[in-house]
Amino acid sequence: WAELILQCKKTIELRNWKTNFRGEFHIHASGNFDQEAMKKFNFKDLPRQCIIGKVTLVDVKIYNNGQEFLLDSEKHLASNMKWGKYGFILSNVKRIEPILYKGKLNFFEVKV
Repeated sequence: WAELILQCKKTIELRNWKTNFRGEFHIHASGNFDQEAMKKFNFKDLPRQCIIGKVTLVDVKIYNNGQEFLLDSEKHLASNMKWGKYGFILSNVKRIEPILYKGKLNFFEVKV
């Protein structure tokens, strides 16, 4: 999913939690891949467990129902709300050279 953000194909990141944070943060590529998504988007080999970019969180949208959620399906690329009802609206995507980095849940401080 991180690569889709970098390609500006995914402009809303879904989460099950809300945040008051707004601003720039690093994009971290997980060590675990969704094999189904890899096939769906024709990805073969992507960086793992590293920081691969930066993006700005400009707002958070709350999806109150399935209809609202589906209206943004081309922005978050999910077929159902299992990924979360909070849509983190992203802009100003910047790809960087991958930096090996162990990730954490939620937003975390990056020291490079």
